[in-house]
Amino acid sequence: MSKSFKALGLAVGALALTHLPAAAQTKVTNEGISATEIVIGTHQDLSGPIKVWGVPVSNGMKMAVEEINAAGGINGRKIKLILEDSGYDPKRAVLASQKMVERDKIFAMVGPMGSPTVLASQDVLFDAGVLQLFPLTAAEFTFKFDPAKPQERLKFNNLLPYVESTRAAVKYMIEGKNFKKPCIMHQDDEYGKNVLDGFTQQVAAMKLTPASVTSYKRGVSDFSAQVAKMKADGCDLVVLGTVIRETIGAMGEAKKLGWDVTFLGATPTNVLEVPALGKEAVEGLYAASGFEIPYEDTAKGKVKDWLTNYKKMFGTDANTQAIIGYNTVTTFAYYANKAGKDLTGQKMLDALESGDQFKDIFNSPPTKFSKTNHLANTITQVQQVKKGRWVLVKDGLMF
Repeated sequence: MSKSFKALGLAVGALALTHLPAAAQTKVTNEGISATEIVIGTHQDLSGPIKVWGVPVSNGMKMAVEEINAAGGINGRKIKLILEDSGYDPKRAVLASQKMVERDKIFAMVGPMGSPTVLASQDVLFDAGVLQLFPLTAAEFTFKFDPAKPQERLKFNNLLPYVESTRAAVKYMIEGKNFKKPCIMHQDDEYGKNVLDGFTQQVAAMKLTPASVTSYKRGVSDFSAQVAKMKADGCDLVVLGTVIRETIGAMGEAKKLGWDVTFLGATPTNVLEVPALGKEAVEGLYAASGFEIPYEDTAKGKVKDWLTNYKKMFGTDANTQAIIGYNTVTTFAYYANKAGKDLTGQKMLDALESGDQFKDIFNSPPTKFSKTNHLANTITQVQQVKKGRWVLVKDGLMF
């Protein structure tokens, strides 16, 4: 990772909101805390269209819980993780959240999966005073809060936001390669809308007109109509608001048509499965990202040990998703430790808003929040698939 990215990684996005009114009171639960235990919950897609995200994220979370508990826990308390399968279905996510709040009495929801599922279920948490921490979506609703609604203060996000990362990557690609007819294919949900917003805003700022805008329904596998339309519209840069199989499907369809066009993916495309499963179809794909992906044969120190331990524990190689899942729990543990032995919901909220920095072992930009800014970072990288691996192209990008 270059020095420029390390330095810029210390910056926090200028997305601060106005201060909360003095009279506003945020209710924060003390449920889930006992003398020996802290109960946290998460809902993941373990059986649906993005289970290739949900399963390794869950594994990373389990690994972090095991390590923290083996080391004595958080000020003497062990973490108990409640894991529910949403299947990437908003209705199931709501039911899972209700169950974890009402029956399991969770203290915090940590790393819940997916834009549509998190959006549908978050009010269940806020109404109960449960913190929503570090969801596996970078949609703006997960960190922007209305000061007039004090319960919204309970949401924090440490991922690179889709709008800002898309803008930075699109700006870099258009400036560097002089594209004139950019277009986008995006998932028809909250995630895809955020990528679309970033694309639209940046193209407008550069005084260009999108050559084509097309979408697809979440869960579909046929992208022939969308790709044919973009080819007919003469696109020279295709931005993908896709996840894993959709990225491979769209680029595979382009190969079938003999269409040689440059593809740029949003951050969820920047995972090991894309080159591993897509092979030649995705060679050359660019993607926005928040940190470099470690490979076992080149990793060193703590990261190499972590990769080795993960493989021993789960019988498979670690990936980007596992790192993100691991970091959700280690970040939670850092701020819970900071909150002190007499842990309460209010003390946890104060610790999160203290401005204290958490640094992970993967050399990611530090996590840092304040009372007015519940987003940790807006620094973007661009990586590219070359010979089946992700290679860093440019770091330290902001729009």
